[in-house]
Amino acid sequence: MQQSKQAIIDQANAVCKNTLMETLSIEFVDFGDDFVIAKMPVTSKVHQPDGVLHGGATAALAETTGSYAAHLFLNSNDTFVRGIDISANHIKSIKTGMVYAKATIIHKGRTTQLFDIRITDHNDNLISLCKLTTISLPNKK
Repeated sequence: MQQSKQAIIDQANAVCKNTLMETLSIEFVDFGDDFVIAKMPVTSKVHQPDGVLHGGATAALAETTGSYAAHLFLNSNDTFVRGIDISANHIKSIKTGMVYAKATIIHKGRTTQLFDIRITDHNDNLISLCKLTTISLPNKK
């Protein structure tokens, strides 16, 4: 029996309890054949001291979204995924609202995966452009 799309999203959000993702209020909201979307509210808890979104919080959102995408697309319980390289170009500042990360797969190898991750605001303005490389490794038996 195949799970519904909403059940898969609910399951992804459930495993984020008591983690950095919950601390940053990151929530998965959609996925398709080659993308995953998550959102994060921009509040004082993800600000730099001068009141704008912290680049580290942005990178955490990007890595969370891309890593989950790798897990979802590989569709294997025999492996686990880790981020091995992330880069972020911060284009625009944001003080409040919601940011959305859309991780789109560029390369889906059995061992390594490469994602383009666009962080945008509610008006689809580009906030940051990130690139993430993940590795999938066998679970230890």
